[in-house]
Amino acid sequence: MVSRRFWLILILLVPLVTWAGGPSIVLKDFTGKDRNVNEFIGKGKWVVVVVWAYDCHVCNEEIHYVNAFHEARKDKDAIVLGVSIDGYDLKESAKAFVDKHSLRFTNLIAEPEQEVMMKFGAGPFIGTPTYYVYTPNGELVGQNVGAVTKQELDDFINNYTAESEAGDKEG
Repeated sequence: MVSRRFWLILILLVPLVTWAGGPSIVLKDFTGKDRNVNEFIGKGKWVVVVVWAYDCHVCNEEIHYVNAFHEARKDKDAIVLGVSIDGYDLKESAKAFVDKHSLRFTNLIAEPEQEVMMKFGAGPFIGTPTYYVYTPNGELVGQNVGAVTKQELDDFINNYTAESEAGDKEG
């Protein structure tokens, strides 16, 4: 039942606005290099963007699910892109979070500003953790605020893919 709720929340919260290849949002990596999220989104794999903060209790409790999802699917059809909203001034605390949880996916640092977060395309940013789900061609198809499990992410992508393929066959 939880998986169905997660899937429904994702679908219901997504606006109709989409980008070809994903949004253009320039953030810094942990070395200070500018990186654009469209380097990852719209490149042929599903992308789950997880927005987190080093001092977010839920993020600290649940990030291992996202790491497990990334490890299970990174060589197949999906990756995770982490976005810390701690700001570059707190990059050492954010880096400690990445190290503590042995995160194996790319993480970038955003300043904690509403304007930056709204560029992901799902309206006002509410809090951490927040998940944005993009199709392999870069279309935003889901958003969730709050914890999710690996199984919920797997189910969402598998269900969305199955429905899309069924729709293609009917059309």
